[in-house]
Amino acid sequence: MKILITGASGFIGSFLCEEALKRGMETWAGMREHSSKRWLQQGGLKFAVLDMTDTGRLRQQLMECKETVDKWDVIVHAAGATKCLRREDFDKHNFWCTKNLVNTLDELDMLPEQFLYVSSLSVLGPVREEQNVDGTYNDMVVTDEPQPNTAYGESKVKSETWLRQKGIPCTIFRPTGVYGPREKDYFMMAKSIKQHVDFAVGYKKQVLTFVYVRDLVNAIFSAIGKGDIANGKTYFVSDGHNYSSRAFSDLIQQELGVKGVWHIKAPLWLLKCICMVSEVISNLTHRPIALNNDKYNIMKQRNWQCDISPLEKDLGFKPEWPLERGAKECMQWYRDNKWI
Repeated sequence: MKILITGASGFIGSFLCEEALKRGMETWAGMREHSSKRWLQQGGLKFAVLDMTDTGRLRQQLMECKETVDKWDVIVHAAGATKCLRREDFDKHNFWCTKNLVNTLDELDMLPEQFLYVSSLSVLGPVREEQNVDGTYNDMVVTDEPQPNTAYGESKVKSETWLRQKGIPCTIFRPTGVYGPREKDYFMMAKSIKQHVDFAVGYKKQVLTFVYVRDLVNAIFSAIGKGDIANGKTYFVSDGHNYSSRAFSDLIQQELGVKGVWHIKAPLWLLKCICMVSEVISNLTHRPIALNNDKYNIMKQRNWQCDISPLEKDLGFKPEWPLERGAKECMQWYRDNKWI
């Protein structure tokens, strides 16, 4: 089986490539010309340089691939941007690049039997923020109408909508917060806790969900070869558990053996002010920064519960990495690789 994984140099993409090779697939790593191959050193891996921002160049690149591969059986489209300097750049990298890739594949008769698209739970936005009388929240379900409140989420919704309208054999995955070795956002939390500080915002109850990168990879691969079931479907991906707002930080503290952490819980208005200042700095330095208006909307959201039962029922997916196990391996990797 021939598989193309776009965004291969990224956190999720590199793990997808590893798994495809383990399964004996002819694995093509799709990436930009100057992207790092740091995590792509495995023997047998093939590379496809793809510039999805330029349709003319992309067409030529895919034509060169066609001479060798004819067409891929499966494409996992994991390329995209989670941080951008300008709002319109999210559309450019998440929506237009997706559209350019699929249209060019179609023109060259290279559409695969299965196209697996990595979206995000953030496309839903705050759809189920109301608490029940007992203080609990209801799960988000795939039939909920997306209400994205971030530029990132909006760009992913546009891609999802366009893919459905295009009518290709597509399966959409919406993972919740993805963590694991090589990931840098949750690493910042670990680094902060190592320095004895844990920062959280908002006083209203918050329920979080997570998915370890290996579980996400397994969920995606569970769809391969099951196009008769998975094509046209959308699935949430998490480890199947709901967590308190401090669960992850407490596990990080435990695994790193850090004593005396100062747990700071700030009001949302303070986070908003910090994010506004950060955006000004970002515009002045012309560099994307972690704290911005998108990040504010993500951090203020109180309910991240999602229903993964369709994924379990349709594709037989079984999460194997609850937060305690995943955090342990992740922190060990950070230590082994001198990140912490």
